[in-house]
Amino acid sequence: MLHGIRIVEFEGIGPGPFAAMMLADLGAEVIVVERPVSANPTVGQDSLLNRGKKSIVLDLKETADLSVALALVASADALIEGNRPGVMERLGLGPEPCHARNPALVYGRMTGWGQTGPRAMQAGHDYNYIATSGALWYGSHPNDAPLTPATLVGDIGGGALYLVAGILAGLLNAGKTGKGTVVDAAIVDGSAHMMALLMSMGPSGNLVTQRGQSLLDGPHWSRVYTCADGRHLSVQCLEAKFYAIFLDILGLADDPRFAAQYDAQKWAAQGRELAQLFAREPLAHWAALFEGSDACVAPVLSPEEAADDPHMANRGVWQQEPLQPAPAPRFDGQRVGPGATPDKNADGDAIRAELKQAGLL
Repeated sequence: MLHGIRIVEFEGIGPGPFAAMMLADLGAEVIVVERPVSANPTVGQDSLLNRGKKSIVLDLKETADLSVALALVASADALIEGNRPGVMERLGLGPEPCHARNPALVYGRMTGWGQTGPRAMQAGHDYNYIATSGALWYGSHPNDAPLTPATLVGDIGGGALYLVAGILAGLLNAGKTGKGTVVDAAIVDGSAHMMALLMSMGPSGNLVTQRGQSLLDGPHWSRVYTCADGRHLSVQCLEAKFYAIFLDILGLADDPRFAAQYDAQKWAAQGRELAQLFAREPLAHWAALFEGSDACVAPVLSPEEAADDPHMANRGVWQQEPLQPAPAPRFDGQRVGPGATPDKNADGDAIRAELKQAGLL
């Protein structure tokens, strides 16, 4: 879908490389500018986040290599960088010189705190950003410490995916106007924005601040339960018709304890009853019991187990050797697999030659 679009990515960590990987999955030509020496464990030839990209090594503190970087920028449709505010400016690669070379460039900036604000220059990571944005608040049951899957809510959901959306919007606008833009993708912004759906589900559209009292935050029908073998089962039968199926399968359809589905005052007691019930049998028993039903129940699987799940295997969601997720989303008539991960600087000579031939270097 993005064939013909060139993205220049300056080596970073986490959400920036993920966003660039996703754009490569969608068909863009992504050239990652890597440092001569990097201590970053999430980049380089062993990182699946570099799949489908081209690699060139540049020392941006050297004049000749900086000229190559600027030539690359001149040839690109978009740029991705994930440094602290001011770093690219000090290197001579900030938005101003880049737009001077390429007025239509979409300049994507990926940070945790954003380009402005009191914490803009402060270090942080996923949990810090979503803790500050409010997105971590509902990440567990009332008596437990908030916890979410590592990187998914902040780095990826509130960060990388918002950067991708911003870059795509910028590309559409540049195609119409010939004018580029700067995308300020901050994890605190994106993860707060992601709260809108949950906040729409409380009384009068406002989420209850007290944990365990909102529509998806505390009900007995919206939890993960522990089974007899220590494995886990997810339950989320929100609608009354699905809740009725859930109760019927469990033999609880006529049990008055579970008649009030949406009474928040009863959720804790109902949850305790279900916890005791699910603890009586192993996960395989419950998975088989609910298989094929509309009860909205599913076992919690590891990525390796997910790869072997009949539905996931049928769709080819997980690819093997090494285990990695297939590109998403999908498009009609296309079946695209993950691209190969390049060796470091594998494309350096070819990229320099192309830039010289184009008169940019």
